Order: sequence, then structure tokens, then C-alpha cells
Amino acid sequence: MRLLIVGTLKGQLTTATKIAMDRGAAVTHAESIDQALAVLRSGKGADLLMVDVAVDIRDLVARLELEHIHVAIVACGVENNARAAVEAIHAGAKEYIPLPPDPELIAAVLAAVTDDSRDLIYRDDATAAVVKLATQVAGSDASVLITGESGTGKEVLARFVHTRSNRAKKPFICVNCAAIPENLLESELFGHEKGAFTGAVARRIGKFEEASSGTLLLDEISEMDVRLQAKLLRAIQERVIDRVGGTRPVPVDIRIIATSNRNLAEAAREGKFREDLLFRLNVVNLKLPPLRERPADVQELAQFFAKKYADANGVAVRPFSPEARKALAVHRWPGNVRELENTIHRAVLLATGPEIGVDGILTPDGARLDQARSGPAAHAALAAEQVTRSLVGRTVADVERDLILETLKHCLGNRTHAANILGISIRTLRNKLNEYTADGVPVPPPGGGEIRGAA
Repeated sequence: MRLLIVGTLKGQLTTATKIAMDRGAAVTHAESIDQALAVLRSGKGADLLMVDVAVDIRDLVARLELEHIHVAIVACGVENNARAAVEAIHAGAKEYIPLPPDPELIAAVLAAVTDDSRDLIYRDDATAAVVKLATQVAGSDASVLITGESGTGKEVLARFVHTRSNRAKKPFICVNCAAIPENLLESELFGHEKGAFTGAVARRIGKFEEASSGTLLLDEISEMDVRLQAKLLRAIQERVIDRVGGTRPVPVDIRIIATSNRNLAEAAREGKFREDLLFRLNVVNLKLPPLRERPADVQELAQFFAKKYADANGVAVRPFSPEARKALAVHRWPGNVRELENTIHRAVLLATGPEIGVDGILTPDGARLDQARSGPAAHAALAAEQVTRSLVGRTVADVERDLILETLKHCLGNRTHAANILGISIRTLRNKLNEYTADGVPVPPPGGGEIRGAA
């Protein structure tokens, strides 16, 4: 993590610098706004600015916006200067740290503001297979394409690859291609020369040069304009870039990792993504399955987030009740890990008893998670979980029979729906039901009527 301290911090500069470095940050110092901007333009970059409230933070924010430099700001000042703290927040600072600096507070702010504490948490075999491949290719310089639905953890996996590569001690720079306007993305990536366009008040080094000797993550690359894709392809192939308004190529030494929540092969067929660029990026493809296909990860991540947010909010770490674990297991998680994290954060804040119960696990609109599920697929998932709770001592045929009958019951006797959910043909299902009827086992009739002894 790269920290830029701006100002003198009322004589606390040395202490703050040492605390930040002890926490793993690379620290640079600038006495004024002009010096800070020079550092940011030069390619040294920063993930966080720690700014003395004596500095005009409003002016700093305005000048950063003018040059389209995006970086988080925390303000620092003497402990009793409440008015300065409020003004700093209003001016655009994300947090306020009182001086003299507290080590734990600075550590918490560094982690919270830069989100640099993301861990790769997993237990499911599906995720383990992806992690194994990621570990295997991390030591190379091959380009990596990470695909998967939004919220599955693609950026976390990219950082995992970087930290296990030969470039681990060099910068890891992330560019969100979907968040930066098309007319600014070229300058953001490749930099620009003074006067290249309106607002280019000085030369600015782009993310390609900022990531020198390290890793550049192109997040959601499918959102990049096709014209800019051509320039990106040249940069990857020839390892040189052209700054906007520049007159000579600049060599770069970086590893490229890209992510996408779309099918890039399909986008290439539709002419929305360059096929030759896809070939360059997709040397290794790491495909993260959606969370609904990683059931063991749901429980592992839920426990991790429960502890994380209990610690962050100063409350006791509570276990999940059996009903809560069941609700977590059968939910479809359309928002994937991001949705799960937010759900557990709410649950930690709402919990009052010795456990986190199902009553406290709510969707954003306030509905209970188990009641938010609907449709036969969700009921079948619940039935499957209930059936498998006590398998010891039972035959496969018994387990299969109970699963089929429970699924059919929750489908209100609809044979076609049940067969689709169970992944078998309607003919196979009917044969099974006829067997059960012959054995005297009650079978739900079509249409949801009373259970009878014939299929």
C-alpha cells in the first residue's frame, strides 16, 4: 500500500510515517499541495493521502478533480480541533485521525480506506481447483484473464496471483475500465503530456508506467472501447506505450491481469471485443464459479465476515444458529460474495442473543433470507439439505427416494418441474414413482391434491 503524507502533521510526521511503514505501507512525503501533485503525476502514485488539516484540503480536492486523479484522503489534526475535522470531512476527506497518531487507528484507517485487507477465503473444492491453478501460474509473466459473475471475488484472486508472483514487492495497480469515462480512460492508462488536451496542465504518468515492474489489473475490460483496445493490444505485444500527446514510445515492464463478468468470446463474435486482444489476454483463464455453486465457501465466508464485522463494531463474535446456516446454504446469492458480505454485516449489527438467528439475516429490503427464497428450485435445495443431515446408516436408494418425494411435494406434484430440478428425465421419474407406489409408499399426485398410493 502506497501512502503519501501531505504537510507537517504538527511535528508528528516521523511517528506517523513509522507507524504506517510498520503496517507495510510505502511512505512518501510532500510538504505542499504542489509537491503532492508532482508526486502523483510522476508515476510514484499513492493509494491514500494523509493530509494535515493545516493544508487547504478543499483546494487539494478541487485540483485532484481537475486533473482526474482519483485517490482517497484522510485528514489529520490535533485532537481538540473538532471544527477543523468537520471542515476536512466536508471538503472531501473520508476520515479524520487525531494527533498524536494511534497505531491501531492508523492501521484500521489504512485497511478501511484502501480496502487492502481482502483475503482469499475458501473451502469448497470448486474454488480450491481455481486457486491451485492460480498458484501454479502465478510465478510466470503470462497474462491472466479472470472471469466470473459480478461479486465472485475476481479482484481478490488477481491480488492473490500478484502476491505469489516474482513481482510481489512491486506495485499492484488496478484500473476499473467501467468506472472511468471513455474519453479519460486512455489518459488514465497511458498518461499524457502537458497541453495534450484541455486540463492537461502538466505531464502525467499513466497506470502502465505507474505499474512498472509490477502488475496492472484491468478490471471489467469488456467495457473498454474497441478503439482503445487496439492501443492496448500494441502495448501488450510490444511492451511500449504512447502517452497522449507524446512524440516517442515509452517502454514498460508489467504483467497484465484482466477481469470480465461477460463472455468475451461471444463479445468477440459480435464485434464488441477484439479477438486478437482476447488471445493476448487469455493465456491463462481462471474462471470463478458463482457462490451458489460453492456451498462450502458460503459457510466459511459467513464465519469470516461475522468475525470481521464483530471486531470492527466492537461486539461479541456470535455463532450462527442451525436455522441460520440452513438459510445461508439454500439462498441463491445473485450478488455472490459481495451480497453475502453485506448480509452478514447487517446480521452482526442486528443480532441480540447468543447466536445469529435466522430472524436477523435479512435482505436489503428487510425480508428474512429464508422467506426471500421462492420457486421450486429453492424448495428443492432446502429439501436436499434436510435429507442429507442424517445420512449415516441409510442406503442410497432410501436417500434417493426421500429426495425425489420431497422435491415432488414442493413442486405441488408437478412431474415436469420435479424432473428438471432433479436432473432426470420425466420417464425416469415416472418409473421411480411407480416403483414407490408398488412398494406401498405414498406419492404426491399431480396438481397438489391429497397424497395417494398411485402415481
